Amino acid sequence: MKAALRMGLVAAGLLVVWQAIVSVTGAQPFILPGPPAVAAALAGHSGLLISHAGTTLAEILLGLVLGAALGAFSALVIAHVRPARLWLLPVLVASQAVPVFAIAPVLVLWLGYGMASKVAMAVLIIFFPVTAAFYDGLSRTDPGWLDLARSMGASRWRQLVHLRIPAALPACASGLRVATAVAPIGAVVGEWVGASAGLGYLMLHANARMQVDLMFAALVVLAAMALILYFTVDRLLRLAVPWQTDTLWQDREKEPAQP
Repeated sequence: MKAALRMGLVAAGLLVVWQAIVSVTGAQPFILPGPPAVAAALAGHSGLLISHAGTTLAEILLGLVLGAALGAFSALVIAHVRPARLWLLPVLVASQAVPVFAIAPVLVLWLGYGMASKVAMAVLIIFFPVTAAFYDGLSRTDPGWLDLARSMGASRWRQLVHLRIPAALPACASGLRVATAVAPIGAVVGEWVGASAGLGYLMLHANARMQVDLMFAALVVLAAMALILYFTVDRLLRLAVPWQTDTLWQDREKEPAQP
């Protein structure tokens, strides 16, 4: 309840600032429409926005699932296969230096204007934070736990399943949170390059027709969708990794009140 109230207050504050900027600068509606104009576009084009939002959401979810699976698998391979670590890790790092805008046209050329190219773009953006975070967690298992497991005759496989992976799950959860936050980027960039549906496609065509209020309405829907997706994934990760405690907030709650 408190979190919802905070979100509502933040949203109200942003709307007030937005309207104040429009009023003070006297910006024309085709440059910066005010919140009432965007709200009218949301209500007037609700069916169109929902239809395109469904396409973008499907691309994001597919990219998130496939990217997370690929990232987790890559981290396991890099952590436990030394040749793969020596050869693949530099390649993974170098791949992040290539701008996504440079890759998007190639993916559209190879995979077409359908959903596949957008999902592939989302996967390329998502898998690296998951790989990096999960690999870091796998490589930082408590040495005392590993020594105890070896002294009890545990095989390398059992050490992986019962020690390394559970110990690395909090780090992997952090990578998944980052991946969830950036997942919409891949889908929207792919839609900008070439698509027939999606919020990115709608924003591009609305901008070309000077329907700036509709473009902002699509942006608002995309932002709301991204927030809901992030907090949903965050909640699921907290339930899946209950031993990952938030000590920062616990410490603040336990601090004595200042006189």
